[in-house]
Amino acid sequence: MDDHLTPATPTILQYYHDMSKLQSDSTLLSSFQGEDGRHALILNSTIFHPQGGGQPSDTGFITDTSSSRFKFVVQDVRSKNGIVYHYGVFEKTTEDLARGIQVLLSVDESKRKLNSRLHSAGHLLDVCMEKVGLHHLEPSKGYHFPDGPYVEYKGTVPQAELQSKQKELEQEANNLISIGGKVSVAIYSYDEASKLCGGSLPDYIPKGSNPRIVKLGDFPGCPCGGTHVSNISELANMKVTQMRTKKGVTKVYYNIGC
Repeated sequence: MDDHLTPATPTILQYYHDMSKLQSDSTLLSSFQGEDGRHALILNSTIFHPQGGGQPSDTGFITDTSSSRFKFVVQDVRSKNGIVYHYGVFEKTTEDLARGIQVLLSVDESKRKLNSRLHSAGHLLDVCMEKVGLHHLEPSKGYHFPDGPYVEYKGTVPQAELQSKQKELEQEANNLISIGGKVSVAIYSYDEASKLCGGSLPDYIPKGSNPRIVKLGDFPGCPCGGTHVSNISELANMKVTQMRTKKGVTKVYYNIGC
């Protein structure tokens, strides 16, 4: 099948509601080959997290549930206008794919867990920044990739003060990890979400919308579309490797243990 029709309805994001689910059934809607030679599959629903929000995409594979006539290796996943594109290569295929066939999605468990831990650790640092007296810094964005994760804040702090706070921040994070606490994710009304997030939401969340909020234990939540651990204790040993401030932005670089 070489059909690049864009579905009329957005892809159903199964991971949005169940982040522990690593296998699921779906229906093939479209398949096409891109200019780089890789194929793309569009499904009616997915458990694959697409790259975005500072988090890399899931990887894994997709197979035919009825006759095992193909195996598609998912190398990258992207979302555009609500449609999720699964990019990769066919490891095995015996015939043209037909729209409407049922497929089985399998997410790489080790990579999903690593991505979820790195993303959750970034949220934990937001909590700890408040605890070490850096509450005046406004969370901006994060980069939760294994090659150099960091969280970024609007506002600056004298570099000498940052250096003095680095060890304190790391100790605070590991203290909360040792205590543990449930990590929950759910969709709320705008007003409910505002209350959970300390009384207000970022400007990029449209008023009247129903944002997805992640909460670490009893601490205030924040809007997030990524995947996360189920308990703070899963983050193991956190290292704050560097803190620096430049041009109105403060960055905190971190890593997590195995």
